[in-house]
Amino acid sequence: MTEIDGTRERLIETYRRKAKHYDITSRLYPVPGYPQQAQRLRAVQALRLRPGDSVVDIACGTGLNFSLIEQAIGPGGRIVGVDLTDAMLDQARHRIETNDFRNISLVQADAAEFDFPTEVDAIVSTYALSHMPECADVIAHGAAALSAGGRWVVLDLKAPDKAPRWLAQLGIALARPFGSVDEWVVRRPWEAVRAAMQDELAVLSWTELFFGTAFLAVGCAIPGV
Repeated sequence: MTEIDGTRERLIETYRRKAKHYDITSRLYPVPGYPQQAQRLRAVQALRLRPGDSVVDIACGTGLNFSLIEQAIGPGGRIVGVDLTDAMLDQARHRIETNDFRNISLVQADAAEFDFPTEVDAIVSTYALSHMPECADVIAHGAAALSAGGRWVVLDLKAPDKAPRWLAQLGIALARPFGSVDEWVVRRPWEAVRAAMQDELAVLSWTELFFGTAFLAVGCAIPGV
């Protein structure tokens, strides 16, 4: 088994175990009181969605972004939720049925192997892309599928550049139940995300949030490329 395969299996196991209660436990991620919902709203707003737009939500989990996206695109729009874990998609399906959303389709797939629909208006990933060793490939594949002027938005966590060692270690200990955090720190995936967006898109902004513990990256598909 390769390192990537091992990471994938750990993620599936972790999120199958957490899926049923994820909407509650995620409020504690990465630490209790973290402004996760406010950051999600900021990420969706950065997509600059219009009624009727099509959106791909990469690693959608239980669908925590769906209501925010629906408010922007309306019933004439379309959402494709992609996730690796069947149990998380079961919870997303329950959310869709409870809210009577009729314009959302779910796909169980590894994001690195997902076949993006062509001419999609927007792609978003929140608190998930950095867990994927192939995150740069996901950025590239998505960028190739965007319509001209379409936006790719990534909201994710990062290690603060100047954080005291004790604080970084505390954050790692608290977030460890949610994934392969030790490998994540060594790999520094936020750097790969930033580089890939600069290579594949016109980067509109890179903003560090909440004392450098998160970032919001916004890229736009370049017309004619």
